[in-house]
Amino acid sequence: MDTTVWAVLAIVLVAGEALLPGAALLWLGVAAGAVCVLVLLLPDTPFVVQALAFAVLSFLAIRYLRLRGGPAAASDQPALNRRAEQLVGRVVPLLDAIQDGHGRVQIADAFWDVEGPDLPAGTRVRIVGARGMTLLVREQA
Repeated sequence: MDTTVWAVLAIVLVAGEALLPGAALLWLGVAAGAVCVLVLLLPDTPFVVQALAFAVLSFLAIRYLRLRGGPAAASDQPALNRRAEQLVGRVVPLLDAIQDGHGRVQIADAFWDVEGPDLPAGTRVRIVGARGMTLLVREQA
């Protein structure tokens, strides 16, 4: 098979990684690139050997990917991109009274739904948790 075919396959696989992230296509693209280099260095390599080399390199790449992908490291900012969880512990006044367990608060320029015991508007509440985008509150003593 021509080096152009292996080069195009490598480019398509690496580009596919950009469209469908997950790291598997990237490593298959690397395997195709390696076979392309093999064919450049040894132009008379039979197609069966090329295909076998691609299969073996792909298998090794996927094995490496699985071994390398162990448990994710603990983040030094676990609440990053979890705005509601970042608010836990803050004390804010109720904007709307909590009636039947539901009310609202304003924090900076955002309005948040809250759940907690029935309390009148203006009562200071502590945010004790979050369920999705709803803050869980209790009366601040």
